[in-house]
Amino acid sequence: MFFAKASYFIVQSLFLSLVFNSSVSSQSKSPKATLVSQEFILNNPPFAACHASTIVSFPDKSILASWFAGAYESSPDVCIWIARNVNNQWSKPEKVADGIINDTLRYPCWNPVLFCSKTGKLFLFYKVGKSPRDWWGMVKYSKDNGKTWSAAEKLPNEMLGPIKNKPEQLKNGDILYPSSTESADEKVWNIHLEKTDSEGKNWKKITIACDTFGVIQPSILVHSDKTLQLLCRSRQNKVVQTWSHDNGATWEPLSTIDVPNPNSGTDAVTLRNGYHILIYNPLLKGPNWFNGRYKLNAAISKDGIHWTDVYKLEDETKGEFSYPAVIQSADGLVHITYTHDRKNIKHVVLKVD
Repeated sequence: MFFAKASYFIVQSLFLSLVFNSSVSSQSKSPKATLVSQEFILNNPPFAACHASTIVSFPDKSILASWFAGAYESSPDVCIWIARNVNNQWSKPEKVADGIINDTLRYPCWNPVLFCSKTGKLFLFYKVGKSPRDWWGMVKYSKDNGKTWSAAEKLPNEMLGPIKNKPEQLKNGDILYPSSTESADEKVWNIHLEKTDSEGKNWKKITIACDTFGVIQPSILVHSDKTLQLLCRSRQNKVVQTWSHDNGATWEPLSTIDVPNPNSGTDAVTLRNGYHILIYNPLLKGPNWFNGRYKLNAAISKDGIHWTDVYKLEDETKGEFSYPAVIQSADGLVHITYTHDRKNIKHVVLKVD
């Protein structure tokens, strides 16, 4: 009887150990990314150059992308364009905004950002101006997922809207916009947040101390009900972060994470499984701003600090693959768009599990 009971407890212990270790292993196992599809958005682009894409998805599984395009970046003819993906087919590009002031004055457009609120209101933010040092924020609205748009509106004074990456809507409905400024002499870069109510009204600026680093173009990650993290482009060869524990009202001092940044735009999003995905150029800056943009990776993190590469979007020895935008659609797939050699916008879909 003693040996029978002892054998029973040994077997039970082994079984529980296997279950426990299997559970721990499955919980600690990092997600993997596999390619679902990839294609260029543009077929015979009707412009010489394009850059700075943004993307949004809708419940009907359609996707809307936007970017700026014209003769070259900062050319007065640069406008905001959109295209729609329905049943895995991209529509012809359509011009939706320009920088025409009057019959004799025209400015380039910059950095569109698409965002759909929880009520289904679609925002198209963009900038107009001679350069990022003196541009101003503009917005259009759509009630039909971008099929038609309101007239363009200028944002309130000193408000720029989201500079490159998408806003984040809090549980109470307030919307946070990751933003930044560049000084006239280009020597000072500062990030900040802007905040509105759920309708995009009642704007307020939230300052962030940027004494140590030169940073722009933040993206927002969500860690809990009140903990947020910003990841930023920097001049210091590293992605720079800051944290808030009160829904973005105040922010900790800036610090680096161990992810390279060659002075190039990144984007990141928190996935529904609790992990975070970051799209970035895994290089250091070279003598020219475009030297570090010929490789582009996707990385995954649980804590927002330690990142593991899970997919190589581009792995070349020259070229420019930059300014990514990333979202997760309702079906759980991860959609990424980015500039492809300034000639096209590439769309890549990953399954992360």
